[in-house]
Amino acid sequence: MNLATTLNADLHCHSVVSDGTLTPEALAGRAKAAGVELWSLTDHDEIGGQQRAIDAARALDLPYLTGTEISVTFAGRVVHIVGLGFDHRAPEMVEGLRATRGGRESRAREMAAGLAQVGIPGAFEGALKYVGNPELISRTHFARFLVDGGFCNDVPEVFRRFLTDGKPGFVPHKWASLKDAVGWITRAGGIAVIAHPGRYDFTPTEEYALITEFMAHGGRGIEVVTGSHTAAEFGRYADTAIEFGLLASRGSDFHSPEESRVDLGTLPPLAGRLTPVWAALAERIHH
Repeated sequence: MNLATTLNADLHCHSVVSDGTLTPEALAGRAKAAGVELWSLTDHDEIGGQQRAIDAARALDLPYLTGTEISVTFAGRVVHIVGLGFDHRAPEMVEGLRATRGGRESRAREMAAGLAQVGIPGAFEGALKYVGNPELISRTHFARFLVDGGFCNDVPEVFRRFLTDGKPGFVPHKWASLKDAVGWITRAGGIAVIAHPGRYDFTPTEEYALITEFMAHGGRGIEVVTGSHTAAEFGRYADTAIEFGLLASRGSDFHSPEESRVDLGTLPPLAGRLTPVWAALAERIHH
């Protein structure tokens, strides 16, 4: 396959195994139908859907890279690191992600208690209906419960009113460290990528600190073209990738046909001056 920057790669999306609404199999079909030429499923802090995604992609003759999106705490904020092309059976990564997920149920019960205090009872049980597994419960599942229950009109309103810092349903979670997340990915044979850097609202100094510490731990990539970036940010983070010698990645961050701004496979290509992350992972692609 041609591994140039023009490849229609979508290396960031989510299934029901974390906070998406489609199965890995349905996502594989949607990606193939949209003309995606290289796909990765990157569920949050979870690799339980990887074998299903590999099998589904293979059945469709869709080249595939293993993936995950790991939540890390950096400078008091949550940053996401995408891992690509790793061995999804690597014991250290499996155990590290299990430990990271372990705090979700107790956090979710605290969130529900906060919502109950402002007149929204039963939120834990309500959110759980959207995921089925307390280990994977997240703010997105609470948001879907609150929208469907008529408490808010849409998911952004839920986050504004209830689920961000200082609001009734917000409870911070202790995520993995940047060193741990990058280490799990690289020691399992993959490449670590900073996800959607434009979303963090860092100052230039904070962003420089993130990138340099990430690279010091062995991180090698950055998402340039992604669903939440503006056209200006496509250019800005292309410049960042060149400046720091980072591999460039591309992905829609697709979660759901109803909720996502950008569908699988519909982003513009990477700029030709970049080195795409998939060029460094050619031997890790499942065919």
